[in-house]
Amino acid sequence: MAGPREPLTSPLNPKLKALRKLRRRRVREESGMAAVEGVTLVLEALRAGLEVEAVYVTPRLAERPLGPALLSELSHRGLKPVPVEDRVLARLCDTETPQGVVAVVRVGRSLPESGAALDRMLNTGPGSRGLVLVVEGVQDPGNLGTLIRAADAAGAGAVLLLPGTVDPWNPKAVRASMGSLFHLPVWECGPPAQVLPWLGQRGFLVVAGVPLGGTPVYRLDLTGPAAVVVGSEARGLSPESLALSHRTASVPVVGRAESLNVGLAAAVLLFEAVRQRLWVQGG
Repeated sequence: MAGPREPLTSPLNPKLKALRKLRRRRVREESGMAAVEGVTLVLEALRAGLEVEAVYVTPRLAERPLGPALLSELSHRGLKPVPVEDRVLARLCDTETPQGVVAVVRVGRSLPESGAALDRMLNTGPGSRGLVLVVEGVQDPGNLGTLIRAADAAGAGAVLLLPGTVDPWNPKAVRASMGSLFHLPVWECGPPAQVLPWLGQRGFLVVAGVPLGGTPVYRLDLTGPAAVVVGSEARGLSPESLALSHRTASVPVVGRAESLNVGLAAAVLLFEAVRQRLWVQGG
């Protein structure tokens, strides 16, 4: 019987060089793969059913909280992790305090071709009745991860990313999503002129979130299918997205704060839809 494999000791190892290249968006897009770091996130990716291409672990992983549970999960799924020296794997990680595990997962980026499959996905989620988050031009990966997490918590069926938005598989976005990126479809789409009318044709009320001047969100009827569209804090939504939206909505700010972070504002908009559907309408 073969003994345990010796840990890889050089970052020049071809497998580790390929892992390092996944830090670049172009490589992630061309390969259709991304790296997931950390015990909790790798466990979440496994349990969410992501296709795992490889897992790299350090000898000390078993000593970390949830480390044994992760190793047991990998064994149960027939995945044989590749051992790597702690110092070597740390150099390949994006986090300041690596946890001794990195998984390479296969990811989907584009909308499915089947219209029926697509419509089913857009209407998934407890009480969602068709709830979608559309993101335009958000460049901060932490903000995008927070937006995905909010959409997941609100039971949205999908998150659609318009051009100019940061890669959802950026390591910081993955961490900020806290595993929500694995729970619902996150699709990179074409320009607003393709996406927003397409949602309208499927019966969605397209609601553009704006800091000021929109209808107070609590006065909108969001009990039917709704697509909440948000933009970057610096530039907001493009004139094209605003023109193609059916309504604009604002979150009333009654305190002294100038405005809300895009993640907070989107969460309020999304959860107003949840409130109306689950409580006002008795959903």
